[in-house]
Amino acid sequence: MKRSIPFFLLLLIALTSCGQKEAVDFIITNATIYTVDDAFNRAEAMAIKDGKIVKVGAASEIESAYSGNRMDANGKTVLPGLIDAHAHLYNLGVTLQQVNLVGTQSKHEVLERLVAFQNEKNSNYLLGRGWDQNDWEVKEFPTKEDLDSLFPDVPVALTRIDGHAYWANSKALAMAGVTSETKMDGGEVVLGTDGSPSGILIDSPMSLIRSTIPPVNKAYNIAALKDAERICFELGLTTINDAGLSQEVIELIGELQQNGELKMRVYAMASNYPENLDHFLSKGIIKTDRLNVRSVKVYADGALGSRGAALKEPYSDKHGHFGAMITPMNELQRLAQRIAKAGYQMNTHAIGDSSNVSVLKAYQEALKDKEDARWKVEHAQVVSIQDFDYFSKNIIPSVQPTHATSDMYWAEDRVGNERIKGAYAYKTLLNKAGIVALGTDFPVEKVNPMHTFYAAVARKDLDHYPEGGFRPEDALSREETLKGMTIWAAYSNFEETEKGSLEPGKFADFVILDTDIMTCPEDDIPNAKVLATYVGGEKVFEAQ
Repeated sequence: MKRSIPFFLLLLIALTSCGQKEAVDFIITNATIYTVDDAFNRAEAMAIKDGKIVKVGAASEIESAYSGNRMDANGKTVLPGLIDAHAHLYNLGVTLQQVNLVGTQSKHEVLERLVAFQNEKNSNYLLGRGWDQNDWEVKEFPTKEDLDSLFPDVPVALTRIDGHAYWANSKALAMAGVTSETKMDGGEVVLGTDGSPSGILIDSPMSLIRSTIPPVNKAYNIAALKDAERICFELGLTTINDAGLSQEVIELIGELQQNGELKMRVYAMASNYPENLDHFLSKGIIKTDRLNVRSVKVYADGALGSRGAALKEPYSDKHGHFGAMITPMNELQRLAQRIAKAGYQMNTHAIGDSSNVSVLKAYQEALKDKEDARWKVEHAQVVSIQDFDYFSKNIIPSVQPTHATSDMYWAEDRVGNERIKGAYAYKTLLNKAGIVALGTDFPVEKVNPMHTFYAAVARKDLDHYPEGGFRPEDALSREETLKGMTIWAAYSNFEETEKGSLEPGKFADFVILDTDIMTCPEDDIPNAKVLATYVGGEKVFEAQ
């Protein structure tokens, strides 16, 4: 005879079952979660507690095992927090305190912005950044006379979009002591037709101008960092690799993070200054949940746009001009040995094929007895075909896909139709290294990581040009691109066990998008919007 279970016993079973659920801070459900784990699995739900991921899986599985505040994602896409593997967080903030010249389409437009800014701010030293003569109808460098006519008594120094050239007026040149006789290795004072400085300084002579710029104070630096952080969170970035910082700014970042005033995770590369190296290499690796200091940023050469990149053969569009090494080969070798001995990572800006092979050879020699150094070549922009074999998981390419779509209009003019085959070659680099770390290099390029994603997979600009993509054979798949912006970037930072994928035990750093960039039509990718950004389970941005 079948006996019914008493009501009170059913209630006891139900209460016992509820009591067995593990309490968490919150549960995200009804989501399309790309975990970016080893199998690149997708999931529906995720449980989070104390800033870390407890479980990722099916909604039924999560909801039956955990109790906590429930957040319905309404089917939206959830990705690991995006990592910008090469950017300039502090410099972005600094540019927000200066004249923004990004996107100017003519010299006249630059001058208009300067006048408007000065009318409002009445600065005693006028600074700006973002001009690019390659975007102008007349693609020649501007001159000091253009600035002198408007600002004869106020020093003006305007940084080119790539950070490798100044456009200065006569007042700034005089304060810096720049004359037609000024010569410095690793750069150039461009002279005008009359033999005097034209107002353009490329690479190393820029230091003369920098020495005249009034120092900033702590309040200025705090404002810069917070302004930059806000923009990054709005765009889904949760970790920034800041490629070149002073001890002062690194320590300020750490202080603000400890005080809860700065929530961004920062992988800080110490700039290659003697005082920086003496301090950090002797101090050793500095690691907290939000700050990681274990690398040195070195410049091997300049930029292709200003013809400062060091090439093996002359520029195709400037007879007899090879560019220049900022850090000579013997110094690269010395630095590599010192950095390797200290257990730090060396991350070197290398644009031209000559600088790339110099860096690669210095790395190979310094790392011959080290198997997990994970040193990075930043940009790896123009590489000779025979030099790709140097790359591996020990020598990692760190590249910025929007550089390809920004430079594609003139890059072949600079290097010719043979060398272009090894330029912006992201798929080739991935095939050789087995990994590629992706970033933007903002504020050289725009901050938006959706532009990075689109440039990597489509090889097109935001106007969807060119049809079929720029050198499409070097496009990355969507899965490869997402890995390059998450787990591979984390690996390049020695942080793959704590971030870069949505797996139990890792930080609950994630972003919610309004568009599934893994499946949507390709040309819709740049328009994807961030709905919310979380760092350590804390919501740091929500779209209004």
